[in-house]
Amino acid sequence: MVSAEWSEVDRMADVDSAIKNHRSKLIALLQLAYSGEKAAGYAYRGHWKSVRLKEERERIAAIEEEEWHHRRLVGEILAELGATPDSRRELRAAIIGRTLGALCHVSGWFFPMYGAGKLESRNIREYESAARHALHCGRPEFVDCLLTMAEVEWEHEHYFRLKVLSHWLRRTLPIWPEPPPKSSIRTSFATQGESALGMITR
Repeated sequence: MVSAEWSEVDRMADVDSAIKNHRSKLIALLQLAYSGEKAAGYAYRGHWKSVRLKEERERIAAIEEEEWHHRRLVGEILAELGATPDSRRELRAAIIGRTLGALCHVSGWFFPMYGAGKLESRNIREYESAARHALHCGRPEFVDCLLTMAEVEWEHEHYFRLKVLSHWLRRTLPIWPEPPPKSSIRTSFATQGESALGMITR
């Protein structure tokens, strides 16, 4: 009987440790995303001002606004978790974003498109990971918001991928791996998220 009680105590301690670990990872990812959106916002501001076609200017300007919107949402989640942005990342993001935005005016058309697409590909995975950590640390109310942001980042990546593939310079650089279909963001989350959650709570 005593042994069974201690086993239950150990199991609960393991669950508590896992929850704290997921919460820490969630906060770290959100801090990264919060500052990353700042850098992206400034970079896209320079990017859309550097292109000539009206359609491209309007679309990239809209992408900039979506990045700032994501930053506001991520900031709200951080606040609800009792966490704050990383001040060092914030400073670095401002410098990097403004620098990239300025470079868009001198680096030509192709390379800003390429860099943006590759970055957005990484952002998709970060928001998907954040959603899983949110679920596993007991904050499922953040999941839909995080997955929605992953879907928007997928749309950004798709736009820049098509732009890059339309240019002859695409033959000079390897194209980053193509993300799975947009619909898989939620289907894979439903499968992997529930599976991992079951392992924690068993």
